[in-house]
Amino acid sequence: MDGTLFSLDLSFYNWELFTNYILKGLLFSLQLTLFATVGGIIFGTFLALMRLSGRSVLVYPATFYVNTMRSIPLVMVILWFFLLIPLLIGRPIGADLSATITFIAFEAAFFSEIVRAGIQSVPKGQTYAAQAMGMSYSQNMRFIVLPQAFRNMIPVFMTQTIILFQDTSLVYAIGAYDLLKGFEIAGKNYGRPIETYILAAVTYFLICFSLSKLVRRMQAKVAIIR
Repeated sequence: MDGTLFSLDLSFYNWELFTNYILKGLLFSLQLTLFATVGGIIFGTFLALMRLSGRSVLVYPATFYVNTMRSIPLVMVILWFFLLIPLLIGRPIGADLSATITFIAFEAAFFSEIVRAGIQSVPKGQTYAAQAMGMSYSQNMRFIVLPQAFRNMIPVFMTQTIILFQDTSLVYAIGAYDLLKGFEIAGKNYGRPIETYILAAVTYFLICFSLSKLVRRMQAKVAIIR
């Protein structure tokens, strides 16, 4: 006995393991991130406009929704949607679809705050100028305010997307086959669970670090445009 309790061996990691176990999970994690980002931005924009409308009938429900979602751990929301939606519609919808709906609903609360801050960052003088030209509120938002706000928000959107990608690992709670699940199954089949979890951490790091570098470049470009 040489006193060594664990020796790291990554020789088992090969293309066959990647294609058989990891690729499927990676594609689902990227797909979930894409759908949640696009859906979250669209839904979040409506929530932000509701909160900025000044009408109580729109402000209070949107504020309640945003504050509630932002105050609950994501893993709990994932479990709630996974268990409650089948009860409401009377049939199961599967872990993948449940995760997609959950992430869109949850991330919309965070994206709405980003959009709201972006809209408020546009100088009021441009809004007044649009009103003086006879533009309606909706025209002002579509053609003047939102295009500028979204340009300013691109780096923040991307930062939130990186966080979202990391959070996709939480879908393990409902059995969805994401990137982390792929590594977990590979570890069980190859009898190397510790190594596969290390590889999973490295994979998440490389993806998120690369995206972070891209965000910095985007921030620099936005600063130049300003």
